[in-house]
Amino acid sequence: MYVGEEKESALRERFAVSGCEHVAEGWEDGWRAFHRGIAVGRFWVGPPWVEPPPGAEAIVIDPGRAFGTGSHPTTRLTLELLQEQPAGSFLDVGCGSGVLSIAAAKLGFAPVLGLDVDEPAIEVTHENARVNGVEVTARHADALVDALPESDLVVANVALGVVEALLGRVQSGRVVASGYLDRDVPRAAGWLQADRRTVEGWAADLFVRG
Repeated sequence: MYVGEEKESALRERFAVSGCEHVAEGWEDGWRAFHRGIAVGRFWVGPPWVEPPPGAEAIVIDPGRAFGTGSHPTTRLTLELLQEQPAGSFLDVGCGSGVLSIAAAKLGFAPVLGLDVDEPAIEVTHENARVNGVEVTARHADALVDALPESDLVVANVALGVVEALLGRVQSGRVVASGYLDRDVPRAAGWLQADRRTVEGWAADLFVRG
């Protein structure tokens, strides 16, 4: 637990605090030093406090309270496969900070819809879409329970079990999935693995209707 000095004594009086350690000022923003941005195909994905490389097509992402800076291997792999898909309607399951939804909008997909069970992700996705000048709709939903719209392409950078459950629910001809290790392969009736990419022990797959 992190508290200010003024609360430390109160905690000691109320609880059996075994020890404490002082941290440097600005610890809550220290993670920013490690978030520098990354190039994936035609895009550079990075935070607003880093200048994009000259000539790069930037996707500026401030994750805020949502999950996803764009630098994780599964996001990079999904973004790589996404850039190779024909444009159409788009559904982003577990949109997080909106990286993939924003990329899809920049690639000409429309309409673009992001879903997430985490309420802050909806606000963050809308704000990041606004900053990047694209039209993205995001809404709070449980993709394993709620009805899903028909979409030409679905992306799901989530857990293995969630991907397998989604493959049984989505109304789409193509799904780009990730969020699992390269030793894992999602299994679902009626789908064929059309492509696979791996990096740093993680994997992403393109599935098409069999």
